[in-house]
Amino acid sequence: MDINSVFKSPFTAITDTAKLVTLFLNTAFVISGLILLFFFIMGGIGMISSAGQSDPQKAEQAKKTVTSALIGFIIVFASYWIVQLVGNITNVPILPNQ
Repeated sequence: MDINSVFKSPFTAITDTAKLVTLFLNTAFVISGLILLFFFIMGGIGMISSAGQSDPQKAEQAKKTVTSALIGFIIVFASYWIVQLVGNITNVPILPNQ
């Protein structure tokens, strides 16, 4: 019995290093996007909840959270396009849409 036909795991179809790197990068981009969304939401909630209070530290912390999430988004966006550029230069499809 072929275990890949029963469970359909993405890891059993990996036969070389390029597929492993592709799987890792795709997973990393999805996870980083979810983390960025979480921090944007938490920073926004923090800004809303600190708007009616006289504590400037909570507002400053929420602003730092949103700023850090924005910087993280820029880094992830730039890394995605750098990976795309390297794939196009080397003619090696690193991400599935190349």
